[in-house]
Amino acid sequence: MVLEIESRPSELPYIERVWRSHSIDVGRMTSIAASHWELVFWEQHGRVQAAVLGPEPRACPAPVPEDATFFGISFALGASMPHVPISRLVGGSAEIPDVTRRSVWLKGSAWHVPDYDNAEAFVLRMVREGIVDCDPIVPAVLGGAATDVSERTLQRRFVAATGLTQGAIRQIQRAREAAVLIQEGAPVQDVVHRLGYFDQPHLARSLTRFIGRTATQLSAPDIAEPLSLLYKPSSPVPA
Repeated sequence: MVLEIESRPSELPYIERVWRSHSIDVGRMTSIAASHWELVFWEQHGRVQAAVLGPEPRACPAPVPEDATFFGISFALGASMPHVPISRLVGGSAEIPDVTRRSVWLKGSAWHVPDYDNAEAFVLRMVREGIVDCDPIVPAVLGGAATDVSERTLQRRFVAATGLTQGAIRQIQRAREAAVLIQEGAPVQDVVHRLGYFDQPHLARSLTRFIGRTATQLSAPDIAEPLSLLYKPSSPVPA
């Protein structure tokens, strides 16, 4: 039972990460919490499907189509689709109909289905066509810039652009980084101090909620129910 996952970062500011995967005799995985929404395509037994996956506020079990191939674009924090409020997709998804191996219908016209190597060109066209936009205040604040808007306005714009609050984004990103460090062999106590957890129980609660694994389980991967894509976040998170 294998869930092979390959991923890469992107220099395009609208993209957080591009990934592809192949499932072999895997029926279920643990979908870890994610603050980014994704555009995902998959093929199983000759049938191609696509969907927009919203941010995932907590870890949860998820079915995996067996013997299928997947390709996904994880969008940067602040990027959104104005015609599909991201807040409606938190913890859920929206299917894209009429997808074939060669084409996908977006905004009333047929587009070539993107792949791992040309994701940037596809997203740039989405931006030009007005399908994807970005609220500049989100990456600015995440980068540490000060703003002249009220805290209430800032939170409203974060939720509108990401579907999540700044606090939720920070917690998810920190838990993901902790999980990567533990998988790399970092001692739990070092992770607690490095990432600012109060103590080990605080870290344990965070891992259980957002990763669906304890520190011990992260050190010994579950082959029967693998994790979804886990990587050290490249996006800065609010303090």
